[in-house]
Amino acid sequence: MVGLDYSAGCVNFHDVGEWLNVVAQRHVMPRRRLLRGGKLDHVRSASEIEAPGTIVNLRRGPDRKPWLFGADEIHIPANDGIENYETCNPVVRRWLNRVVRAIASPEVRLPLMLHCTSGKDRTGVATAALLSTLSIDRELIVEEYLLSDGEVRRESIEHALDGLGDAREYFAEADLAALQRRFLQE
Repeated sequence: MVGLDYSAGCVNFHDVGEWLNVVAQRHVMPRRRLLRGGKLDHVRSASEIEAPGTIVNLRRGPDRKPWLFGADEIHIPANDGIENYETCNPVVRRWLNRVVRAIASPEVRLPLMLHCTSGKDRTGVATAALLSTLSIDRELIVEEYLLSDGEVRRESIEHALDGLGDAREYFAEADLAALQRRFLQE
């Protein structure tokens, strides 16, 4: 397996809406609403990452450039001692609820970028959770996750989605209607 090159911009970076539309071969989600990727340490310009309005850092440590290109930063670290695909775990559930509630805030400027180190595990689970709240088809969520380079397994994200169950119940404290308006309406 070839390792990810963390020194070349932002690994696993992509526009989630754009890729959902390509995979589905139809319009599912507008472009430039939700971005995802790995660490930002080697990003040189905002245009490399589509100039996000808000960056959500899911790593334990803060971003080295909290002022990153004028974007607002939200830091919601995942507990690295717990497998984040275990969405039934109460610690993971609290973390994902913090992420979704933060994203639902009307003060969050779009496009929104979710990132961790590799842009596949923590970011993959958080992206899958957010897409679940938007009622995106499960198979599209799985296919979007599988676009990531590095070790990604269908079984892992399916296990995480199974643990989420009904997004309305799992994320009962978040304003899911507001999320759908912000991320899905043109």
